[in-house]
Amino acid sequence: MTGNVTIIGLGLIGGSLGLALKRGGDGIHITGFDRSYATADEAYRRGIIDTVAPSVKAACENADFIIFATPVNTTVALMEEAAEWTLKDGVIISDTGSTKNPIMRTAKVLIDKGVTFIGGHPMAGSHKSGIAAAKGHLFENAYYILTPSSNERAEQLDRLSGLLKPTKGKIVVLDAAEHDRMTAIVSHFPHIIASSLVGRLADQEKQQPFVKNLAAGGFRDLTRIASADPTMWRDITIQNRSELLDQLNGWLLEMESIRAMIVENNPDQIYDFFADAKKFRDHLPSTFEGAIQGALYMTFDLHIDIPDHPGVISEITKILADEQISITNIRIVETRTDVYGILVVSFQTADDRKAARAILSKATEYSMHIL
Repeated sequence: MTGNVTIIGLGLIGGSLGLALKRGGDGIHITGFDRSYATADEAYRRGIIDTVAPSVKAACENADFIIFATPVNTTVALMEEAAEWTLKDGVIISDTGSTKNPIMRTAKVLIDKGVTFIGGHPMAGSHKSGIAAAKGHLFENAYYILTPSSNERAEQLDRLSGLLKPTKGKIVVLDAAEHDRMTAIVSHFPHIIASSLVGRLADQEKQQPFVKNLAAGGFRDLTRIASADPTMWRDITIQNRSELLDQLNGWLLEMESIRAMIVENNPDQIYDFFADAKKFRDHLPSTFEGAIQGALYMTFDLHIDIPDHPGVISEITKILADEQISITNIRIVETRTDVYGILVVSFQTADDRKAARAILSKATEYSMHIL
C-alpha cells in the first residue's frame, strides 16, 4: 500500500494508528496535525508522522486518506468544514469515533459531493492517554469496525481495509445503527451502570465510612470502567442517547423483575437467576484464551495466591523482569470474598499475561487464578 495519509488528532489513538501504519512499508507518507504543537512535534520526533501540517485544511489537501482521530464532536465540526475544502480526487475519509450515527449523518454532505466517507471505530484503548502512550500494537487482535454508507463501492472499502491491514486489527463491516446499538449494550450502558454503582457507594459511605475499604475487592474490579474520562463519556451519552434510553428502559424492567423475585423469596427461582447468569457469563469469549478484544478496554489481570513472607512480591516482579514482561499495575487485595488471589498484576496485552502465567506457573509455590 502506498499513498499520502493524513491523521488529524495525535493522541493515543491517532499516534498509535500512525505507528501501526508505518509497518505497512516505505510507500506511506503520514502528515499529522494536532491543535497542540508540542504533541505534533513529539509525534514527528518519534517518527509517528513524516510531516507536521500548519493547519487541518493544509493537512488534508493532498491526502489520499484522511483519518479524523478526534473526539466525535470535533470530528463532526471538522467534517462540516471539509465539505468546503478542495480535496484530492478519490480521497477516502474515515474517523475513529466510538459512536457512528452522528458521524454518518454529517458525512452525507461529503458523500453527496462525491467524497468517499467510511466510518471507523478501532475498539482498543489503554489506561493511559496522549501521544506518549501511543503504541504500534494497540489495535492488534482488536475489532476494527468500519461503517460505510449503504451505496459505498466495495473497491473503496477494500482500499481502506488494505491501508489498515498493518494495524493487525480484525476488520468488521457494520451498519452505523447496528454499531451504536451493540456498543450501547456492551460498552456505553455498562459505563453508566458502573458509575451509578460508585454513586451508591459514595452515598452509603456518608453513614458507613469503612464500607469504602471493603470495596477494594470485587466491587473495585466491577466498577473499574467508572474511572474513565468523564468528558468523553458525557459526549458518548449525549451522542448515543436514543440507544442508551432503550437499554435503560430494559434495565428498569429487569430490576423490577429481580425485585419481585427477592420479595417472593423463592429459593429455586433465586438459584436459577444466578445459575443462568453464570452459565451465560462462563461462555463469553475470554481474552486469556486468545479471543479478540471487545468493546470495553480491559486490563489483563493475573490473580495470584502467594505465601505471606517478606520479599515475595519482589520475587514475582523480578521473575517477570528477567523475562522482559512489562506490568502496568500491581496491588494487594484485602477484600477477597468475590475475587481470586491475594496479588493482582495487570499487563498491557493478553500475550503478556499468558507469558507471565506460563513463567510463574513454573514457580511451584505460586498458584494462578484467572478471573
